[in-house]
Amino acid sequence: MFLPAPTFETVVASTPLVAIDLVVENPQGEVLLGERTNRPAQGYWFVPGGRIQKNEAIKDAFVRLCREELGLSLAYEKACFIGPYEHFYADSIFNEVSTHYVVLAFKIKAQLTLNTLPAAQHGDYAWFSPYQLLQHQRVHPHTKCYFSEVKSSTTM
Repeated sequence: MFLPAPTFETVVASTPLVAIDLVVENPQGEVLLGERTNRPAQGYWFVPGGRIQKNEAIKDAFVRLCREELGLSLAYEKACFIGPYEHFYADSIFNEVSTHYVVLAFKIKAQLTLNTLPAAQHGDYAWFSPYQLLQHQRVHPHTKCYFSEVKSSTTM
C-alpha cells in the first residue's frame, strides 16, 4: 500500500522505514549499480531495492522488488541473506526531512541487460567489480558497506 504524500512525509519524519536492497551479481562477479535520480542518495551509484509496504511479507516484497527493479521473476528462496543494515540520510524525497532505513540486504545472481532495466529510480546502470565500486567516489558508502571487510558504523 503506497501512502499519500502528506502521510508518507509524516512517516519518514517520525519512524524508520524497512527496505530490501538487492545485491545483484552477474556470472563474471560484477555487481549491478544504478545511478540514483531521487533523494536520498541522489546522484550516487547504489544497489537496486525499495521499501517493504504495510502488510507486505518480506518474501512478497522481495519478489515484487525483483520484478519492479530488475524485471526478474525470482523466487525468494534463490536469494542469499547478507544481513540487516541501517542507513541514515540527512535528506529524503521531502528535501530537508531526514531518512532512517532498516535494510535487509539480499544477494542474488543474475545476468541482466542494462538497457532493459526500469528507469524509475536510476537514470543509468553499470556493472562494477567489488574492487571498482569500493574505489569509486560516487558509489554510496551504504552500498560499499556490503563489500567492505570492516562494516561501517551504520551497520548492525
